[in-house]
Amino acid sequence: MATTTTPQKEEKKTTFPIDKQKNVDNHKKIATHLGTAAKHLEDAAKHHQADNHEKAALSTVKSQGHLLLANEAQKENAKNHAKG
Repeated sequence: MATTTTPQKEEKKTTFPIDKQKNVDNHKKIATHLGTAAKHLEDAAKHHQADNHEKAALSTVKSQGHLLLANEAQKENAKNHAKG
């Protein structure tokens, strides 16, 4: 005799409009910081090419700062998504 299993209903998490907008804004914030970080890294490469290593180092530090801000925003976004 074969047994059959009934499919279990998955609980759908409810996201409230304010939470949705918060997530959208946070994604945009992350993208902005990543774009700015990329710009500073491109500047650093140009400065290295021109043998201006002091400016290259400064651009690298600016890039790292924006990467840190993007990472912090991603952690916040992960928390928001976990709350669902």
